[in-house]
Amino acid sequence: MTRQEIYGTLTEVFRDVFDDEEIVLQDCTTAADIEDWDSLTHITLLSAIEDEFGINFNMKAVQGLKDVGAMVDVIEGLVK
Repeated sequence: MTRQEIYGTLTEVFRDVFDDEEIVLQDCTTAADIEDWDSLTHITLLSAIEDEFGINFNMKAVQGLKDVGAMVDVIEGLVK
């Protein structure tokens, strides 16, 4: 799966979780950039991403998710 394909799928997950069709993700996108992205929604988001990509984040990976670019890097490494 290419980085661009990951972004396309990830964008749809974000739009679904946050119920906002206007979300456009970039490497530098953080929780501060998306309304309602709080700690509880973050858990829902991670679960939805795991389900969509068929992956499981470990605690170390989750702690390293500082922005969407880091999230894409982790997903890229886990998707086969």
